[in-house]
Amino acid sequence: MDVVHFLAAPFAMCLLLLGIHCYFGLHVLARGVVFVDLSLAQVASLGASFALLLNPDDHHSLLSYGISLGATFVAAGVFAYARRLERHISQEALIGITYAFASAAVVLVVDRLAHGAEHLKEALVGELLWVSWADVLRTALIYGVVAIIHWVYRERFIRSSFAHTESGFWDFLFYLLFGVVITSSTSIAGVLLVFSFLIVPSVMSTLVSTKISHRLFVGWVGGAFVSLVGMWLSYVWDLPAGALLVVLFTAIPIVSLPFLRFIKAN
Repeated sequence: MDVVHFLAAPFAMCLLLLGIHCYFGLHVLARGVVFVDLSLAQVASLGASFALLLNPDDHHSLLSYGISLGATFVAAGVFAYARRLERHISQEALIGITYAFASAAVVLVVDRLAHGAEHLKEALVGELLWVSWADVLRTALIYGVVAIIHWVYRERFIRSSFAHTESGFWDFLFYLLFGVVITSSTSIAGVLLVFSFLIVPSVMSTLVSTKISHRLFVGWVGGAFVSLVGMWLSYVWDLPAGALLVVLFTAIPIVSLPFLRFIKAN
């Protein structure tokens, strides 16, 4: 019972992260901007690092969240605008450039922090085991608002991502809402785990179905199982939960490679 009590809130957070990121992952794959999550997460991490530079004792504060969100909004606006200029510059190339810039800038900022190495580790894999039920509730409210907007305007977002018939405002709104999710997620789970939740369940679900609803179900169920196993192993082996979950999630598509030719989506 002690194990269940200790892991309940972290596992609930995993389910929240998985639920929203698997959905966004399908859109990201359809848009062909796989690494946009890494880039936005790194920009959010840069904002949080800069907030610590301003006030080293100000961890996970409203100021830190606000600076991270502001930086992410700027990057989201750039990516949305860049889609209109794809004939001149590759959107994926711009995403990669932004990621490289944010990554190098984070290193420069944390070099000035007293506990820079610890902050850098937290930025990469988060501190998932130490989330509280208050963190879960706050995150659920943020994700819930984003989910409601996507549900109400789902046809617009689907056309924008999958049919490429909507652009301009809907591209910007998509990246804006994505930025809100990424900012919240990165402060909890770190850059690498957020990327794993976003891409791996979405990629694996595309192998078994072409329908969005089926792919979501497969991604959610499979991701929840891997999360449960990862949380349990991290407790039993006394390993960092975030890093272990990243290893488990990213190992799945690699190990699955020899069997992909036997799988056919329907």
